[in-house]
Amino acid sequence: MEYHTSTEDRRVGTGIAGLDELLQGGYPKGSVTLIAGTPGTGKTIVCFQYLDTGVKNKEKCLFLTSDERIDNLVNQANKLGFNFDGAVKSGQLKFLYLDLEKHTVHKDMEDEIRMGKYSRVVLDSLTPLSEMPVWVVNRGSEIIPVGDTMVNTPLPLDSIQATRMHVRRLLRILEEDACTALVTSEITEGSRNLSRDSVSEFLVDGILVLDLDPSMDRRKLTVRKMRGTKHTLKPRDIEITSKGGIRIL
Repeated sequence: MEYHTSTEDRRVGTGIAGLDELLQGGYPKGSVTLIAGTPGTGKTIVCFQYLDTGVKNKEKCLFLTSDERIDNLVNQANKLGFNFDGAVKSGQLKFLYLDLEKHTVHKDMEDEIRMGKYSRVVLDSLTPLSEMPVWVVNRGSEIIPVGDTMVNTPLPLDSIQATRMHVRRLLRILEEDACTALVTSEITEGSRNLSRDSVSEFLVDGILVLDLDPSMDRRKLTVRKMRGTKHTLKPRDIEITSKGGIRIL
């Protein structure tokens, strides 16, 4: 469901029971939200619920992945109660695998988003793309090499300059389109950062943090920031149901 809080502040439903109320109606339309958390906290489930709501609203949706093969993702969704088969066959929902061995991966992503005219886009996850090599020539201009341009000198993979280049480029692709997007990133256990790259949390419009509390056998969701939204910073208990995904308790 899409909420309209004003003519200038439209909202896009999250699909998570209780979360729309926390966000004054949902994600701000046209925003990019980071879904961050340690492994096993439910980041991909948040994305499935977001796209499932879009499918039910007859919106055009895109799921971009570089971590898992498409058939694995579809099977995972089915086990959680999300049947995307009909939407995929009709062209309403597309799963696209981003091959990181191709130097054209950024262009492939950008072309698909722009040509497809999607209203909801998910990138799961941001991490592998942010860790690709970056070549810099001409006083700092970025080049993703193809063919004979491999002779250029790459920045080190672990350099903050390389990471920032990738993250900014990826988020710019999403922001230039009319879509409302979610991107996921793992948080390393014990880290104070809100993403593995330590950069994206400063560039996105919103951040949802998923966490586990093994001692209390609880899962938590925290809204760390959301553009133009009054929200609590208090962690909320959540549960993952056998059918339908996450709900806030």
